Amino acid sequence: MNEGRTVFSQLMDFLPLHRFRHCVERYGGDYKIQSFTCLDQFLCLAFAQLTSQEGLRNIEACLRAHRPKLYHMGFRGQVSRSNLAYANAHRDWRIFAEFAQVLIALARDLYRDEPFGVDLSATVYAFDSTTIDLCLSLFPWAQFRRRKSAVKLHTLLDLRGSIPTSVYVTGGQVHDVNALDQLQLQVGAFYVMDRGYVDFARLYLFTQACAFFITRAKKNLRFYLRTARPVDRATGVRCDQSIRLTGIRTAQRYPDLLRRITYYDAEKDLRLTFLSNNFLLPALTIAQLYRARWKVELFFRWIKQHLHIRAFYGTSENAVKIQVWVALSVYVLIAIVKKQLGLEPSLHQIHQILGATIFEKTPILEGFLNFSNTSSLEEACMQLNLFNLH
Repeated sequence: MNEGRTVFSQLMDFLPLHRFRHCVERYGGDYKIQSFTCLDQFLCLAFAQLTSQEGLRNIEACLRAHRPKLYHMGFRGQVSRSNLAYANAHRDWRIFAEFAQVLIALARDLYRDEPFGVDLSATVYAFDSTTIDLCLSLFPWAQFRRRKSAVKLHTLLDLRGSIPTSVYVTGGQVHDVNALDQLQLQVGAFYVMDRGYVDFARLYLFTQACAFFITRAKKNLRFYLRTARPVDRATGVRCDQSIRLTGIRTAQRYPDLLRRITYYDAEKDLRLTFLSNNFLLPALTIAQLYRARWKVELFFRWIKQHLHIRAFYGTSENAVKIQVWVALSVYVLIAIVKKQLGLEPSLHQIHQILGATIFEKTPILEGFLNFSNTSSLEEACMQLNLFNLH
């Protein structure tokens, strides 16, 4: 039934575009717009992410070269770099952020039973940030040093399927720990973070919200021991303790007991100390959950290597946020396509195949029929080196 339709238009069928129109109406995105609507803008930017276009001129040239196909691909307005630049600067970025949340909800539902390496039924999130360096003269609103600008992507990643559930785009001057204030904590969920997020006043909010955190302890932590539980040293666990903080400020900011676990990784010759407010899980499971935190690092590596977010099509804060949210929408869309079509290739391989066949008028599955997954083992071996406990 897809005969004569481009792969791009078939791919867009996986999007709930009626929900996109609701987002546009909510923020008045198409108010007094006669041509080049928010949907045209989204399609242009999604096309750019799928085909790795470097700039507005490239997007314009590539799409105009296929002008006869554009109408059937969903485009209704005139594609030009001036239209796209104006739209990026003036359309409300929340339209695209809200639509990305719609896709995220769909993806999380598809991946709700996906294993992530730890036998645990609860929802587990990894929270971290990545920095994208920018030119100070072009992005003065993102200045965080005397001669440097940058944006940070603070990301809450659902470890089942590596789906980004929340992303906060800020200037580089915003410290990582401040992003904890934006989280809407889920009862019973686990939040895994590195020690850059150790702020005991904020961590105590997790306990009050009946959510669990796992993080690394800093070396200067002051505490006294309340109880110690027996451990199996053969598993790498060296101690499992209940402690109370004794620092002048930390004791006030976190008045309850904490769990302190020391784990030795013989392979890396590393001794690591974890803090958590969960006293029920085995100590080894706590260490394994922290190990799974590296999925967020792999996510950052993926989007920086395979999506166009290290350089931006516009210099305003609004344009940057729109591009980031459309890029994340494309990432989640690929994850949805992989699950709904039952595809074996990795997300990167699916992204590459879709980009190469975007204008082909063949069924979308045809591009994967002759796919050989012989290189996936080599890629997996390369990624295993990243799974350490730094």
